Amino acid sequence: MGEEAIYDLLERARAFSTQKDIADRLGVSVRTIKRWEARECSPPPYVASALQQLLFTERGAGGAAEFTFIDLFAGIGGMRLGFEAVGGACVFTSEWDRFAQRTYRANFPDTHPIEGDIREIPASRIPDHDVLLAGFPCQPFSIAGVSKKNALGQAHGFECRTQGTLFFDVARIIAEKRPAAFLLENVKNLQSHDRGRTFEVIMETLSGELGYDVHYRVIDARRFVPQHRERILIAGFREPVGFSWDAFRFPDREPVMRDILHPEDGSEAPEPPYTMPPRGTVADKYVLSDKLWKYLQDYARKHREKGNGFGFGLVGPDDVARTLSARYYKDGSEILVRREHGNPRRLTPRECARLMGFDRDGRRFTIPVSDTQAYRQFGNAVVVPVIEEAARIMKPYIMEIVREGRTESGAMAVG
Repeated sequence: MGEEAIYDLLERARAFSTQKDIADRLGVSVRTIKRWEARECSPPPYVASALQQLLFTERGAGGAAEFTFIDLFAGIGGMRLGFEAVGGACVFTSEWDRFAQRTYRANFPDTHPIEGDIREIPASRIPDHDVLLAGFPCQPFSIAGVSKKNALGQAHGFECRTQGTLFFDVARIIAEKRPAAFLLENVKNLQSHDRGRTFEVIMETLSGELGYDVHYRVIDARRFVPQHRERILIAGFREPVGFSWDAFRFPDREPVMRDILHPEDGSEAPEPPYTMPPRGTVADKYVLSDKLWKYLQDYARKHREKGNGFGFGLVGPDDVARTLSARYYKDGSEILVRREHGNPRRLTPRECARLMGFDRDGRRFTIPVSDTQAYRQFGNAVVVPVIEEAARIMKPYIMEIVREGRTESGAMAVG
C-alpha cells in the first residue's frame, strides 16, 4: 500500500477515533501519531492493516456486519456484492486492472484503498478476515523438479508446485491468515485444464496441505439470469462443519432475455448514450453495420459447411443467451439481439449489467468506463445472484466457526 493510501486511512480513522485511541491500537505514542498527521515522518507500511481493522471496528460497517472478508482478483466487485448481501463487510481489495479499479471505486465509494498486484503484497499487510474471496485466473502448474528441490532443502509442497501462478498467492494468504472460510470461482474447464493437473494441484493444496474442508460444484447461472454460464465454485472451511452444495437453491422462474433487454417503448427512462429520448430506444451505434453483419453471416456459413458449430448467437425476447465473454467488445457475435427490421444489434453495457445480475432488486450499477472496457469487465465478472446464494448457504458455517472463536491467526470475530 502506498504512503498516500496510508495517510488516507489515518485521516479516516481520525474521524472516529482520538489520537490516543489510534496510538494505543498501533502500539505507538501519541506524539508519533501527531508527527504522521503533520507529515513530519512517514508511517511504516505495517500500520495499514491495523488502521483498516480499526476503521471496521469503529464504524461497524454501518452496524450491520456479521463477518469480514477480503476481495482478491476483485474485478468490478461481483463477489463483494454477493457477500455484502448476507451481512459481510469487505476489509481489503486487490485488483490490478486500472479500468476495473475505476468501476469498483464508482460503486464502492467508501471503500478502503484498492491494492494492485497481489503478487507484490505480503500476507502480513492484509487485514485479518473471516472469509477470503477470489476469482483467480487459471494457469498450468509445473510439478517437475520437486524431488530435486527436496534434496536441496528448498521450498516444496504448494510453495514449489504453485509458485509463479496466481493461485499461489491465494494459497500463501490462506496459509498465513487462516480465514474461517474461502470461496474461489473459476471457469468450468478448470477441472480439465492441463489434463486435470491444475485442478489436482489446487485440491491437494487446499485440502491436503492447508487442511481445509473443501467442496466444489459447477453451477449454470441459467436459472438466475437468461444466459448459459457454467462456473465452478470451490468453498472451503477451516473446520469440518457439514457444508454441502445440496443446499444451493435455484429460483422457480426461469428468466428470458425480455427481462434484461431495453423495452424501447417509453416505459423505461432514456439513459444516453445507451438509449435515447424520447422513448428509450437503443442507440444506433449498437446496431451492426452491413459490412460486419455480412462478415458474420459468411463466417457462420463457411463453418456450417465444414460441419462446425461456429457462428453468431441470435436471440429474441423469449430466448436464453450464450455465455457473455470478455471478447464481446470485438463484434458481439455470441449474443446478437434480433430486431424487427434491419440488422441485429449488440447488447448495451446496461443490458450486460442486468445479464450478469449487477442490476437487480432496485440496484443500478454505475458504469463509468467506455463500452469496450464495460464489455470486458462484465464478460469477466461473476453472476452476482449466484454468489449471493453461495454466500447464503455458506454463512451459517462461517458464523459457526467465528462464534466458536476458532481464529487461528487472530482473525477478528464479529457478530
